[in-house]
Amino acid sequence: MKPLSAEELVKMRKACRVAAEVLDRTCRFVEEGVTTYDIDQFAKHVMAELGCESTSHNYAYGNHVYPGYICISVNEEVIHGIGTMRRTVKKGDIVSLDVVTKYDGFVGDNTRTVLVEPVTDDVRRLCEATEGALYAGIAAARAGNRVSDISRAVERFIKPYGYGIVREYCGHGVGRSMHEDPQIPNYYSRGEGKTKLRPGMTLAIEPMICLGSRLIDTQPDGWTVTTRDGKPAAHYEHTVLVTDSDPEVLTVLS
Repeated sequence: MKPLSAEELVKMRKACRVAAEVLDRTCRFVEEGVTTYDIDQFAKHVMAELGCESTSHNYAYGNHVYPGYICISVNEEVIHGIGTMRRTVKKGDIVSLDVVTKYDGFVGDNTRTVLVEPVTDDVRRLCEATEGALYAGIAAARAGNRVSDISRAVERFIKPYGYGIVREYCGHGVGRSMHEDPQIPNYYSRGEGKTKLRPGMTLAIEPMICLGSRLIDTQPDGWTVTTRDGKPAAHYEHTVLVTDSDPEVLTVLS
């Protein structure tokens, strides 16, 4: 991706703050008894209030068009879950909310896994480790490093836990579009991830980590990705700016 100019970064920072507010408010809406459709509609309402639009809604991939406004993935659902009246949040669930919005021509992308207490110790550790891996990856997003340094940092953080790292989906550049180069895997592969990081690049870093095996399946709706062994998965994400010094997390509340 081409690094953003100073003028573009002003708009990008604002767009990311808006995305962060949508995510934060929607996370606080999640509780026992609400359906995932309720959650999706709440996020839609917040977007309208803030004057941003969902970049997930009506997103086309192959023969499938995504119907929701955010991605809502519960327990064994890894990513791209669709809000439905048929799924009600229960105590002990974990609910991953992936919010991608566009504001004034720029895109903010962020994800958080919400714990609906009480959750098991195993699930809590999974979520804490996944969030920790996100920040390990962010710390490696420094000018002069390569994409592979981010991948290596995430993998090294997760490896001692023995969790499965999803390989079929990854982080990516983000700016005027939701998905831009470079792709940012959450595991290191020799010879891959050679893109050098430069100031002004904006990246969506997003570990997707499984409590058990990394193997996944896509459900018949064409979107919802689940763990093959039925064990839970966690997902955390921020949009990050590469600077001349420390990385700057953009998807934060103002």
